[in-house]
Amino acid sequence: MLLITGVVAAAILIVAVLPVIWGMVGTFSSASAATDRSMRTDFKIVTTYAKWLGAPGTTGVSFTIWMKNIGTARMGTSEISSADVYLGRSDNFVRANLTTPYYYTPVLRSTATKWNYSIIGDLNSNSIWETGETLQVDAFFYWLPGTSQSGQPMYFQFTLPSGVSRSSEFTAI
Repeated sequence: MLLITGVVAAAILIVAVLPVIWGMVGTFSSASAATDRSMRTDFKIVTTYAKWLGAPGTTGVSFTIWMKNIGTARMGTSEISSADVYLGRSDNFVRANLTTPYYYTPVLRSTATKWNYSIIGDLNSNSIWETGETLQVDAFFYWLPGTSQSGQPMYFQFTLPSGVSRSSEFTAI
């Protein structure tokens, strides 16, 4: 009788505890994989440039930012295209929209804040941002006509879908 009670108690314990243990293992595995990916993803803003454009139809600031992949993770076009770019004056910045292709001619510039990118020095010509390669971000921040932004502090932030982000503050010329 004691043996049967012990076997039934063990079976109930296994049925109740085992699913919880497997659920925890899956959660820990997912969290570990996300942390590993985040730790391997690293980039640095190398240099920035912002120029005030005040001619009719071009009112705003043109940004060019160069970033170096210093992590071990490779980032493809879908990951880069899904990034969030915030730019503008330090006290008034907005999220920019990705545009393909990015038009840099005054006639085609609209009242939209937009950005695009290219991989400079794509070592393998594979359109993947790999370790040691530079990503160039070209952006346009629309600003109200008649208000010069030359000499004003500008803000730029690049955030990958994994949550890794870098920002920089600099002056427009």
